[in-house]
Formats: sequence, C-alpha cells, structure tokens
Amino acid sequence: MIIVLGLDPGSRHFGWGVVRREGTRLGHVAHGIIHPDITTPFAERLVTIERELVRVVEAYAPTYASVEGLFFAKDAQAAAKLGHARGVALLVCARAGLEVAEYAPARVKRTIAGAGRADKTQVAQMVKVILRLRDAPPSDAADALALAVTHLSRSPLRPLPAPAGHPSSRGSPAR
Repeated sequence: MIIVLGLDPGSRHFGWGVVRREGTRLGHVAHGIIHPDITTPFAERLVTIERELVRVVEAYAPTYASVEGLFFAKDAQAAAKLGHARGVALLVCARAGLEVAEYAPARVKRTIAGAGRADKTQVAQMVKVILRLRDAPPSDAADALALAVTHLSRSPLRPLPAPAGHPSSRGSPAR
C-alpha cells in the first residue's frame, strides 16, 4: 500500500489530503484545511502551519508527499507569502524523510478533470467521483487530494517503491 500526502499551500488556508493506493485502487484516507489565525503575525501563522502539518504526517504516516509547484502571481507579496508556506511544507516533509514531488496546477487539473483550465468546482467534483466521496471536499482540501491522486496516477499498474528508510520499505517481518 502506498500513502500520499497532498499539500495545497497557503498562508490563510492550507489544504491537505491523504490518499492511499492498493494495487490500482485509490482510496480516500483523510483531508482537512489548516486555518491559521490571520490576526497573528505572519511568522506565527507559519508556526501554526508547521505544527499542524507535523500532526498530519505523524497521524497518517504517508509514503510520499505531493506539493503544488510554484506558479507566477501578479501580486508579489501574495507570491512571497505562498512561497513561505510552501517552504514550511517542504521542510516538514524533508524532516519526516518523505520524498516530495511537485506538480504544476495545470498538470493536476489535466490529470483530475481532463483540462488544464478546469475551475476549482470541477476539480472538487472530480475528486469526489474519483475517491467515491459522499460530498465534494472544500476547494483547498480538494486541491490537496487532487495533488495526491496526480502523484498516484504516475504509475497506475504497478506499486511505487517506498523511499529508503520508510517503514514500508523494510519488507515483511521474519517469521
């Protein structure tokens, strides 16, 4: 079984989603959104994001992480804040020993909805269908789940190997 943590970074709303793959079957594990208190200084919001992501990694023990890649924004300040949130995500994943893949938003949309310009509602609805969820997740969590599904779709017919040092790479215990 392969478990992927998808991360949709943001300094106000940071989406995360966990998806597993057994053979060729995908399954939803969990998802959520970290909402740091926007009235606190920016550095404290980053600490909140880090603390909550560490809890997610500890709770679900992912094998890999999939993070939204950088894209160009017209607002330099917003782009910088997004970059800081991405940095926290990459740091948490690196400290946990996770191999991290980065995917451009257009690639994720093509993988999930078949079109690189799909809107957030389309992505959320397709995530609902792909993962057989009762309701579409909120957009930040749907984007994170879409990132995890995109990573798992790289090799749909054979399992991805576990990174060296990950508990699932050690094989079965001796009898």
